[in-house]
Amino acid sequence: MMSRLLKALPFGLAVGAAGLVLSFLQPAHDLEEDLGLGLLFKLRGMRSAPADALIVSIDKESSERLNVPENPDKWPRSLHARLTERLAGQGAKVIVFDVHFLEPRAEQDDRAFAAAVRKAGNVVIADALSAREIPVSGSAAAATAEHAIVRVVRPFAPFAQAAAATAPFVLPRIPFKVNQYWTFQSSAGDAPTFPVVAFQLFTIELYRDLRRLLEKFAPEGASRLPADLQAAVAERNVRRAIRDIRALFESDSSLAPRILAELELSGGGETGKAGLLKSLVKVYGGADRRYLNYYGPPRTVKTIPYYRAIDPADIEPGADFRGKAVFVGLSERLLAERKDSFYTVFSQANGLFIGGVEIAATAFLNMLEDRAVVPIPSRLYFAVLLVWGIAAGTICRLSSMAVGAVAVVAGSGLYLFAAAGQFATHGLWYPIAIPLFVQAPLGFFGAVLWNYIETNKERQHIRKALAYYVPDEVVDQLAKNIVDMKSGGQTVFGACLFADIAGYTTLSERLSPQQLRDVMHRYFEAAFEPVKRHGGLVVNLKGDSFLAIWKAVKEDPGLRRRACLAALDVAEAVRRFNASLADLDLPTRVGVHSGQIFLGNIGAGDHYEYGPTGDTVNTASRMDGLNKYLGTEVLASQEIVDGLDGLFTRELGKFRLKGKAQPIVVHELLGLAEQASEKERRRRETFAGALRAFRDRSWENARMKFHQSMEMAKPAGPERFYLELCDRFEKSPPEEPWDGVVVLEEK
Repeated sequence: MMSRLLKALPFGLAVGAAGLVLSFLQPAHDLEEDLGLGLLFKLRGMRSAPADALIVSIDKESSERLNVPENPDKWPRSLHARLTERLAGQGAKVIVFDVHFLEPRAEQDDRAFAAAVRKAGNVVIADALSAREIPVSGSAAAATAEHAIVRVVRPFAPFAQAAAATAPFVLPRIPFKVNQYWTFQSSAGDAPTFPVVAFQLFTIELYRDLRRLLEKFAPEGASRLPADLQAAVAERNVRRAIRDIRALFESDSSLAPRILAELELSGGGETGKAGLLKSLVKVYGGADRRYLNYYGPPRTVKTIPYYRAIDPADIEPGADFRGKAVFVGLSERLLAERKDSFYTVFSQANGLFIGGVEIAATAFLNMLEDRAVVPIPSRLYFAVLLVWGIAAGTICRLSSMAVGAVAVVAGSGLYLFAAAGQFATHGLWYPIAIPLFVQAPLGFFGAVLWNYIETNKERQHIRKALAYYVPDEVVDQLAKNIVDMKSGGQTVFGACLFADIAGYTTLSERLSPQQLRDVMHRYFEAAFEPVKRHGGLVVNLKGDSFLAIWKAVKEDPGLRRRACLAALDVAEAVRRFNASLADLDLPTRVGVHSGQIFLGNIGAGDHYEYGPTGDTVNTASRMDGLNKYLGTEVLASQEIVDGLDGLFTRELGKFRLKGKAQPIVVHELLGLAEQASEKERRRRETFAGALRAFRDRSWENARMKFHQSMEMAKPAGPERFYLELCDRFEKSPPEEPWDGVVVLEEK
């Protein structure tokens, strides 16, 4: 039995490890959110939403009853004024309009709405966010990535000035399932979203308690907060106060735990005033993204049609606005085609979608009762996957097919029951998709396959022996196909950028391996960014050096320009990086060259690497090394700068590099032509004259001009290099015929 267990245990470990590996992949995470989280919600079913929030729904029925257009953007704002007055008069604690009021409309209606909002003093109006997506190029992985430039669009000025606050609340559109929301919109300057603003206004009486706690644990920051949040409401500075509080918690990650510990010591419970205060602290001190704990399908949160809420004579039975947070927005049962409809775990194929206003109310109520969906901690998550995988794989490997199937089904049922219980009771989200739909089948079918392989081992040995007798032409064809697959590639026009660190050996001796790894990680992060920004691809990384390429089907000046600009920006990025280091310096040398390259898989046996090969790559590497002799940062070949306008360069001469038969004209890349000063231009002309004198063997004249060039700017590595050559050639002239080529015998 022990021997069987020892044989089965490695398979169980493999199943557990497979789960761990999958957990790091984005598709697995998406599957967990879509399938696993959705299943937990389905098993839990609906739960009662707290009565602290109500929704006033802008819907088709209301548009018909009020005789206004179905499009809510065209509703007269006098209706919103009446609703605001009605809600404020009924004692609503905070009123949130999930409606964009961006443009002026009828002047009289606008004035009425602004006056009603100002009088209520507790109205939050939604900001709009305008985003422009920018595709990121530079690698296969980043080809589909995007950056977003986000701009907050405030409501029409009179409304924004009248409201207690304005705030954004952005959610992804279908086909993406909405599982999360932002408490603070990081892409919009850490602006608090309107569920957070509504929650702070709802708990405004707790502000003094919160401020006293902040004065105790962060006195300096607390002194900058308003003494009374009601005054901030009157002065329309609520959002600023919220951001200032958030900044305090972000500046000290230990602040929230210390305050919560203090509340625990003071005997505060989980309900009432103490519970609300804890929830408020967790909002400010928590992550800016939270998972929504939905209460159920649309209209689970108490919803009152707009036409009933606005008419005192036709009030919804059981509707009591006093002391409530009231969210006003588009909310219907069938919203799939409406602009403010979203796909959620409770959406159905028949078009049962949920409105954004109900998601906002759900987020508010989640904060209020501190019942967000919380993924289990990472350590526990990994432990669950590992232990479950080991158990499933080992049991299936030890058992027969029938027993293994029963064990997997029964174990999966028990696991799902326990996970669903934790989710329903505490909102804890245990992994479902990977353990039940990946690891369990993998353990069962993997064990079946393994058993099959073992029982047919003798047959496999025979087949292996017979393989020696396969006809030669069949073997040749098989070998040919494998070679074609592994050595396939293409010859393209490419620009190569090669960079390395001067003095890396000394640096590695000074630092421990851990410290060196951390420094190099930050260094490469800084150096790679310009390459990716200019469309390059980092294809090789070794020690302190890296190789980046730009490729095209044929010669392309635009490609050569991007490589040159990237080289300049790499040097600048490294200078900024070095400035951030206290006692370290990583001077970087860069060489760029262009020409034909072969791009494909290179290697043998079971090890292949994808990358470029050819003389172009070798020359770029040699030019990088030439920086060491010339005391320069960025060198470029004549081939890559030829015909490019806008770059400021100076020719440094013609060199025959180590291992090269043909000489190459080398230029120093100094920057952009438009940024070059008159002094730099004079220096370039002086150096060019010195170079001509050098090629004419006029050593004394060349020395004089090199000295003149040296005096114009520092550093002056190329000048010193040529001054030494002048002295050497004056004593021992180069052999005739001589064409001015400088021969380097070392890399």
